[in-house]
Amino acid sequence: MSLQGEIELFLARTRMAETRFGRLAAGDPRLVGDLRRGRMPGPALTARLRAFLAAPPDWTPGRRGGAASAGGSSGR
Repeated sequence: MSLQGEIELFLARTRMAETRFGRLAAGDPRLVGDLRRGRMPGPALTARLRAFLAAPPDWTPGRRGGAASAGGSSGR
């Protein structure tokens, strides 16, 4: 399977946003979109992405963080 296919499968399986994947895997939130538009990663980035896919961090989908979610809703 291609690297792009592996990433797409990972995103579907984990329900991780493409921007979060890019930030966590490579520090680039536009990475997945760029790959979809034809960007060709070099050997170092390919190795980084494959390592991330092999051992992703613990992550569960949920609400976006922020001030409102940190302290709960004020009910207003």
